[in-house]
Amino acid sequence: MQLFLLSALTMCAFAANSILTRLAVNGGHIDPAGFALVRVGAGALVLAVMVTLRGRRLPLLRRNRIGGAVSLSVYMIGFSLAYLTLDAGLGALILFGAVQITMFSFAALTGAAPTPRQVTGAAAAFAGLVLVLWPDGEGSTDILGAGLMVIAGVGWAAYTIIGRTSGDPLAATSANFLLCFPVMLILPVFAGGHFSMTGLLLGVLCGAVTSGLGYALWYAVLARIDSGTAAVAQLIVPIIAILAGALLLGEPLSLTLVIATALVLGGIAWALSAGSVQADRR
Repeated sequence: MQLFLLSALTMCAFAANSILTRLAVNGGHIDPAGFALVRVGAGALVLAVMVTLRGRRLPLLRRNRIGGAVSLSVYMIGFSLAYLTLDAGLGALILFGAVQITMFSFAALTGAAPTPRQVTGAAAAFAGLVLVLWPDGEGSTDILGAGLMVIAGVGWAAYTIIGRTSGDPLAATSANFLLCFPVMLILPVFAGGHFSMTGLLLGVLCGAVTSGLGYALWYAVLARIDSGTAAVAQLIVPIIAILAGALLLGEPLSLTLVIATALVLGGIAWALSAGSVQADRR
């Protein structure tokens, strides 16, 4: 039960990133590049302070640190630039589809092939995402934006896979954010650079709480679940974001959305039950 609650809290934090980004960027309070830069900077600062208060050192030169920082940078940059041309729904579909495919492919290549339950559960959950997020056909998808979001998905999948070997989730996440920040300084080159106090505050909240602390919690959860389950669990994030958008932003809640939510939650429940079945058979 504790693992389920921690996982649920982490997925809510991930969904909150989408809500905060929509409020800041779509509301015209700050440009995407500036928001991403503030997000990473705030996350790095808060996490570094927390690690220091715990009396621990930042593991900047540990094994996999470069991989974690680079994959986080790839995700942040790809995500930010892709949303300059993609709508939120299609972007979420491409992102989490790329995450799932990358993680399941990695599991298969390393000998930890997904179980039949995980495969069918992922298929049902992904079908729910397709149902609710598939574009309506009015206008063409921007190829460059879609490619950038695929790259972001691969980056987040790599960050997730690397995080499974982290010994200290909080310290590892803090080090990744600190090493990621210099790379993020290239982002303002791609945008005009406008911002307001509201945009800055939303960026700080997104970086310090829902990103920094959320990612540290995700690293802690990853040590207790397998890659296939981690891939499927993340599919619930777009659904949470859409439901939160309906409640907080007044976005429409349709029957299609309800059906899609049932498919995603059912698929995730089916995939998560794979671990319990295997444990019972031992």
